[in-house]
Amino acid sequence: MNEQNALVVFQDKKIRRTWHNDEWYFSVVDVIEVLTDSSIPRRYWSDLKIKLKEEGFELYEKIVQLKLTSSDGKNYETDCADTELILRLIQSIPSKKAEPFKVWLAKVGNERVLEIQDPELAQARMKELYKAKGYSNEWIEKRVRGIAVRQELTDEWKKRDVNEDKEYAILTNEISKAAFGKTVDDYKQFKGLQKENLRDHMNDLELIFTMLGEASTTKIAQNKNVVGFLQNKDAAQKGGKIAGDARENLEIVSGENVVTDENYLEEPEANKRKRLKSSKR
Repeated sequence: MNEQNALVVFQDKKIRRTWHNDEWYFSVVDVIEVLTDSSIPRRYWSDLKIKLKEEGFELYEKIVQLKLTSSDGKNYETDCADTELILRLIQSIPSKKAEPFKVWLAKVGNERVLEIQDPELAQARMKELYKAKGYSNEWIEKRVRGIAVRQELTDEWKKRDVNEDKEYAILTNEISKAAFGKTVDDYKQFKGLQKENLRDHMNDLELIFTMLGEASTTKIAQNKNVVGFLQNKDAAQKGGKIAGDARENLEIVSGENVVTDENYLEEPEANKRKRLKSSKR
């Protein structure tokens, strides 16, 4: 569930959260705003940090700065905390809303446990999120399948002694270069993206060839029993080339480029799909 930020609602108030280190982290400022109705929750949070420090509760190593989407649509580093720390902070905030909030957090945690037990629940929730963002069912099915293919690949890398922090990004770039002739950053720049997720702005064919490159890489790594970064890099290049060759063949026969600079920043994917279908009738 890498890179999946989401808004959750508590009593008609929106709370930003993001998936980090295999659990949900919540925006502290958003939680404070919900519990206090403060017009300046950032100031409240600043004062609370001072108060907690004076009481001997050290927050420095517990608060994590993660990128969350602000009201202006841009991503900013935001103070976030896991469920355990949020519950601790609630104890320091005098509020009648605290108890129902604790119940709500427990419900969120229970939903995650159920999703681990039954991954189809997580997929259903993911589809609803994309639907709410304006994506069509056709696109969503491919995107969700692509997430599963990506997870299979990263699981394989983990088994084969690839360093998750740095080497995953390098190997992903190798696949992207071989499949599309662009690194991930080059691709994002081509599409006019900044902090947005590249795959959320790919069309159907771009998603399909991304899946082909990553699925091919997984298969090569398994069949060749590769180990370590260098061998996995070779597998990534070969897997990406399989997708790249297929893409080029399609482009020659169809006379149309697969890689496009289109994105869904201004117009939702479902609307764009409907408009393009109408223009081809």
